[in-house]
Amino acid sequence: MRQSSASVVLGLAWFAVQVAAAGTPVLVPRASTTITPITVTGNAFYQGSERFYIRGVDYQPGGGTGVESDPIANASSCERDIPYFTKLGINTIRVYAVDNSVNHDTCMNALAAAGIYLILDTDTSKYSLNRNDPAQSYNSVYLQSVFATIDEFANYPNTLAFLSGNEVINNASNTNCAPYVKAVTRDMKQYIGSRGYRSIPVGYSAADVAQNQQLMAEYMNCGTNDQRSDFYAINDYSWCDPSSFTTSGWDTLVQNYTGYGIPLFMSEYGCITNTRTFQEVSALYNTEMTGVFSGGLVYEYSQEGNGYGLVTISGDTVTPNSDFTYLQSAYAAQANPTGNGGASSTSAASTCPTQSSEWDVANDDLPAIPAAAEKYMTTGAGTGPGLNGPGSQEAGNAETESTGTASAGSGTVTETATSSSKKSDGVRIPAFDFQAFSVVVAVLFSMAGGMALL
Repeated sequence: MRQSSASVVLGLAWFAVQVAAAGTPVLVPRASTTITPITVTGNAFYQGSERFYIRGVDYQPGGGTGVESDPIANASSCERDIPYFTKLGINTIRVYAVDNSVNHDTCMNALAAAGIYLILDTDTSKYSLNRNDPAQSYNSVYLQSVFATIDEFANYPNTLAFLSGNEVINNASNTNCAPYVKAVTRDMKQYIGSRGYRSIPVGYSAADVAQNQQLMAEYMNCGTNDQRSDFYAINDYSWCDPSSFTTSGWDTLVQNYTGYGIPLFMSEYGCITNTRTFQEVSALYNTEMTGVFSGGLVYEYSQEGNGYGLVTISGDTVTPNSDFTYLQSAYAAQANPTGNGGASSTSAASTCPTQSSEWDVANDDLPAIPAAAEKYMTTGAGTGPGLNGPGSQEAGNAETESTGTASAGSGTVTETATSSSKKSDGVRIPAFDFQAFSVVVAVLFSMAGGMALL
């Protein structure tokens, strides 16, 4: 039965009061809703009911200049490059750094219209964990920037996933960083849930380090669901054409990760030791791998002085290189498997690795979220610092750093001698969000005139 416009508006306004009082943001899609958000079931990604395989490239034009820039804030360059994404036949790009203080609607809408998703690193060079001092760099200033990036991109339906870090552990001697990477992953998942966003997968991109890549995979998937990663990604350059599934060692990769309980994909691949013809594409999207891997991202779209570029960019001109043509042909020649490709529907946790000469983590406890950052769970992060902010790596102090450890899944904190606060593990009663409420009421009452005509 159709209600009067006044009763509808008043009813919705009452609902808005409850939403604002609960500290939940008003969620309005920021990009085209014709693209289906990607979800996780078991060890695979899904687009609706269909298995989704990442076919993509890493995208950071200008990344070789030494000056960090945001490629998806630049609408003209984004729209310049999308036709080449379409020619390649990709469905995903990975971007390593963005300016979280500016709007990205134009590019994200254009990507969505082309059927292209975004995997986004939430760190920048200034706002990231410092592997040489992870305790100091895990602070509320850093997390505010991470959360602000989530705020900027969470309501785009083509935001596929967030990366909580990239190659933080980059050799055999700095696995002591692992608890901080996992803590950031936990905090991002909690922030997404606390702010009422859809469930956007959060995971980590690991370096190609034989001593600890798989140990890190086990660590990121062990424990309780609140601290387990939603997926794991690896950077791998072991397939160098001409090669094969066995010669490259990818058969061993599949064997090592068989039974892994969350989605796994290659966040970087594409060895340049020899001419790249991308023979590995035929293996990556074949059932010999799809029961374990969900595709991957080729490094990288543009030539940045390191030899990996698929195209050369000069001003507004894009010139495809031979690698571009080889990859285009490889993607076109290898269809995805039918059905679920051998995916598992269950998501089993791994066993946490024990401390050893190759794994410098004593137990399963994580740093507690800094008290100064916990407030963002209810108030929101506010405006991000962008790419030119003062940075966070040296911003740690008694007020901004973590002051205790959080046991896996418990939500409780073991305080240190300097701790002056304890993480709440009870019901939180947030402040009323008058700003969100006023926005909703204004929108609802602007609708009333239209409703009166019905």
